[in-house]
Amino acid sequence: MDLKYFHKKLYYIILFLFSTTTLFAQTTVVSGTVIDASNRKPLPFVAVSFPGTTIGVNTDNQGKYSIQTDKPVTKIKASFLGYKDAVTTVTVGKEQEINLRMLPLASQLDEVVVKSGKKPRYRNKDNPAVELIRKVIENKEKNRPTSYDYVEYKEYDKMQFSLSNVSKDASQKKGLKKYAFVLDNRDSTTVPGKSLLPVFLDEKLSQYYYRKNPEREKTITLGQKTVNFGGAIDNEGLTVYFKHMYYKVDIYSNVVFLMTTNFLSPIANSAPTFYKFFITDTVVVNNQKLVELSFTPRNTTDVLFVGKIYITLDGNYAVQKADLTINKNINLNFVNTMSVNLEFEQNPDGRYHLSKSTTLADFGFNRSKNGALFGIREIVYKNYIVNNPRADTTYKNQEDAVPEAAKNRSDQFWAQNRLDTLTTAESKVYKNTDSLRNMPSFRRTLDIATLLLAGYKDEGWYEIGPANTFYSFNPIEGLKLRFGGRTTPELSKRYYFETYASYGFKDEKWKGFLSATYSLNDKSIYKFPQNYIRASVQYDTHIPGENLQFVQEDNFLLSFKRGNNDKYLYDLAYRLDYVHEFENHFSYSFGLSSLNQSPAGSLYFINLDNNGLPQNIHNLITTDFTIGLRYAPNEQFYQGKIYRIPVPSKNPVFSLDYDAGIKDVVGGQYSYQKLHARIDKRFYLSQLGWADVTVEGGKIFGQVPYPLLNIFRANQTYAYDIYSYNLMNFLEFVGDHYESIDIDQHFNGFFFNKIPLLKKLKWRETASFKAIYGGVSSTNDPSLHPSLYQYPVTGTGQPITYALGKTPYVEGSVGIENIFKFVRIDLVKRFTYLDHPDIAKWGIRTLVQFNF
Repeated sequence: MDLKYFHKKLYYIILFLFSTTTLFAQTTVVSGTVIDASNRKPLPFVAVSFPGTTIGVNTDNQGKYSIQTDKPVTKIKASFLGYKDAVTTVTVGKEQEINLRMLPLASQLDEVVVKSGKKPRYRNKDNPAVELIRKVIENKEKNRPTSYDYVEYKEYDKMQFSLSNVSKDASQKKGLKKYAFVLDNRDSTTVPGKSLLPVFLDEKLSQYYYRKNPEREKTITLGQKTVNFGGAIDNEGLTVYFKHMYYKVDIYSNVVFLMTTNFLSPIANSAPTFYKFFITDTVVVNNQKLVELSFTPRNTTDVLFVGKIYITLDGNYAVQKADLTINKNINLNFVNTMSVNLEFEQNPDGRYHLSKSTTLADFGFNRSKNGALFGIREIVYKNYIVNNPRADTTYKNQEDAVPEAAKNRSDQFWAQNRLDTLTTAESKVYKNTDSLRNMPSFRRTLDIATLLLAGYKDEGWYEIGPANTFYSFNPIEGLKLRFGGRTTPELSKRYYFETYASYGFKDEKWKGFLSATYSLNDKSIYKFPQNYIRASVQYDTHIPGENLQFVQEDNFLLSFKRGNNDKYLYDLAYRLDYVHEFENHFSYSFGLSSLNQSPAGSLYFINLDNNGLPQNIHNLITTDFTIGLRYAPNEQFYQGKIYRIPVPSKNPVFSLDYDAGIKDVVGGQYSYQKLHARIDKRFYLSQLGWADVTVEGGKIFGQVPYPLLNIFRANQTYAYDIYSYNLMNFLEFVGDHYESIDIDQHFNGFFFNKIPLLKKLKWRETASFKAIYGGVSSTNDPSLHPSLYQYPVTGTGQPITYALGKTPYVEGSVGIENIFKFVRIDLVKRFTYLDHPDIAKWGIRTLVQFNF
């Protein structure tokens, strides 16, 4: 499944389904703005609290605050260094707005002289703000936690999503009254001016350990609690996906990754080139003098932040606080506003560590309107200890999977160990979701949504689909109807079955597939880490060169192809596979297979006998033993109940495959060895977006006919295929050795954002380059060995299959993505082998995808 396409489906599911609870009647809620009484300007970072309690908040950048309690308080107080405390009376048990005015302890207004003239041009030279930020950059490494020999702390990670500004009378509408317990549960205090209806909540408590030499880190999950919607929605998968959107923010890193986009940190090494910096204030906090440094992008279309950071003047030049807001002019889909607030605490040695990180995002289809979804990720760090060595065993055996015991912690555990408090509305989410999950009407809605968005109809212990394969067509089978399904974990976590049957009305043949899988670790075979054995049989058609997948799905949209594409194979395959993944993301697999291939359409298998006369071959039979090795460090998945999708990251993925053909076993006709290696890596290029790079190579040892050579991946559909050669014809090139490189670059609007019309359209630029070099050795050249299958030719004798010569096959493209937010269109150019018949030198290809 395409991850980008799935992002789109997931976004709609979120808006379509979720839930929450009601406020306690005796909750006292106070919100408002704190201002300077002398100039009426709002005061940020003022401490607002209920006297006599430990409940308090800070005002935001606009001086706004919101605070609540269930205790019988009667006063509210605002405190700020350099000002007199402001205290006023509140009404118990009511929601109220109170604006507080604070008087400076001492006011002195210097003479202000206003002169006309041109505004001075901003420059880095002789700019004290730039000199200060350069000091911050210079001292970055010593202010990071990894500067210590040992670090440990507890981390509480809370992720919450809410429906935003739902109508107050929604629960009174016909058909929604039964959901009143969800729709009436509002939170109007967390974000001033917004009424939030929490629908998703995940809490995770962990213990983190770090050792510098030899470098190791380990995270132990102490507890995790997540809402459970049931049905096809996988709650752990939602959490992984959401946290990929809301990555942990490290301001000391050069880039901050949010919403699948790289933002340049205001203290990145190159920050003075892209940001303007201004010293806007000096403050004293805990007897520590801080400089308030404001920043803004030089170019308002670049993927940068706007905000303030507070820098210590103790010689460490550390960040003590940061408020980051995404630049509203950047090319980012579905995000109206997004902000990050970082708070730091002082260590005994005087340095600072991150104590709290809060990320808020307002989602919607149109920035001019209120968002439909609001997300909050809050991470609290406590019990921070540095340079306290532990035994070696403390830092070993990192386990990525959450222990089952951690998933089943009691309410008492969370009450005692939660490092932050839940709002009244949040505290009701778990109970409300349980009630919602047991309602037949909600289950029906979930069922319909799964069919429309994922293509499967859930029937409990099995599901029918995928729907997009029910109907397709091709030149060999004509109209093709297919129907199938698979079992779910509702039947068993150990046993899984999958099947389909299809019928072609032109060739009048039935095809089908059947598999049985047994999980060896009592986990779903779709869950990490996998450990299963599978047996399968399949009879179907496929185009030569395509990898025979476990289930080769027909797809209606891919039925439309350019040029001549009537060269197919009928395949009868028997397979036995074993897959084993480890917690460190290394995996291996073994396989045994028997494959009988028969040519169909205009494809044929012909060799020459001893007299030089052609003879037709009707079946090519192979028996193979395969070994696969794969290493994907720190890989994460969007994890569904019966599928999983890797989440793209900066970490490379290495794979190595070995295939041995065994002659005279189960009818195998050839003996050979195939070796294939591949590396996939995403490079994040800061303001220039990102590039997906794939490097691979392969080599065949032994003599084989051309259907067993590497048939290079071609694409004759009108869809842009990232992993294929989009202007190469099917079966055009074969080889017994090759090396290739694919680069798919996304600029994220870096150039278009500087052109007014294109900036308004929010289009983004793409470019790709693909090259493959290889050939066929003399051992496998049918012109030298007539017993090998001859390369196919057209009816007029023109060749259609070639071996690459000294020149590599090269194609490239430039494109525009984010058209209507979902469409990518590429203009593709083929650069080599332009003299081949029936080829396309240029082409326009389309891809539907989803990006923020």
